[in-house]
Amino acid sequence: MSSAISTDVLIVGAGVAGLWLNARLRRLGYSTVLVENASLGGGQSLKSQGIIHGGAKYALHGALTGASEAIADMPRRWREALAGTGELDLSGVRVLSQAHYLWSPGTLAGNLTSFFASKAVRGRVDQVKGSDLPRALQDKAFKGKVYRLAELVVDTPSVIERLAQLGGDGLLAGETFEPLLQNGELAGLRVDGREIRAGRVVLSAGAGTATLLQDLGVDQPAMQRRPLHMIIAKGASLKPLYAHCLGGGTKPRITVTTHPAHDGQWVWYLGGDIAEADGVARTPEQQIATARKELGQLLPWIDLSQVQWATLRVDRAEPAQSGLVRPDNAFLAEQGALLVGWPTKLALAPDFADRVIASLERDGIKPGQHPSLPELPRPALGQAPWEQLLP
Repeated sequence: MSSAISTDVLIVGAGVAGLWLNARLRRLGYSTVLVENASLGGGQSLKSQGIIHGGAKYALHGALTGASEAIADMPRRWREALAGTGELDLSGVRVLSQAHYLWSPGTLAGNLTSFFASKAVRGRVDQVKGSDLPRALQDKAFKGKVYRLAELVVDTPSVIERLAQLGGDGLLAGETFEPLLQNGELAGLRVDGREIRAGRVVLSAGAGTATLLQDLGVDQPAMQRRPLHMIIAKGASLKPLYAHCLGGGTKPRITVTTHPAHDGQWVWYLGGDIAEADGVARTPEQQIATARKELGQLLPWIDLSQVQWATLRVDRAEPAQSGLVRPDNAFLAEQGALLVGWPTKLALAPDFADRVIASLERDGIKPGQHPSLPELPRPALGQAPWEQLLP
């Protein structure tokens, strides 16, 4: 059996939330071990669109919601980290776009929604025209309105890679987890037979958290899954576009982000209302046909004839809410030495780390003295879904 390890904080789940928390704790002087049973970022993180939301899409009827208020400061914190001047040094991470956009296709409902969104988030939204439009919308046939949001879009694989670097020697590949008890209280975990003792155990494993809780004999907090049916399009005719296309409802009709593929082509990754509800019920073939029709109507000047298509089903894991309502903030529940959380979205990873750090400080968990870690088997970096589905 492998020798025991002692650490301040043991984190399970190496998506952006776990990796960000791990890096923050290490920068504060804590000893940490971060365990992942698959690949780094390979759960929900690499399936996200990379948008660092600032709340505008939650204000489409003119009123700021709890979600838009909670998330409003996230773009600033991410920008500072990306510049190397923030709570983490993420300099070198690829930023795909310095702005995300609200895009009305020209319908009355869409234009009104754009207008009210701009008033609700005054100071964070500016209308753009002409050469300032996103490249994919710079066509004489485009008749809509576009608003620039003070939100950025990051290349999630490079975020994962940089956060993994900041994890140092504390990243561990592990498959089986058992509670390690002392006097009936959780004192750590046994990972693949190796004892890891820790002052606190943090579960940040996304959809995997439900199974971990079951393994630990814990039935709360409950988890809900919000299913999505995302669409991936890849082709030489696609131009960079980072925008929410608005309809008349409370959700974007379609959300487009653009990502670089390894072969130099651009990939459009499509979410929004098209990926929810009705989209989840569609077969992949139906979902692709729906996306082709939508894009054909919205962007008829883009040649889609040679585009490759795929779909991706994603179960976004969140704390259970009545009626599957989307949580407004990062979530953290505490049960003695066990902390269980979900960031609920990529942008809220700093908020999740704040909540864990506040819990440690409140309970007097300070950086301790621990033996150096042995050489640990390290998880592999995850791969973006379009590289797997459209190689």
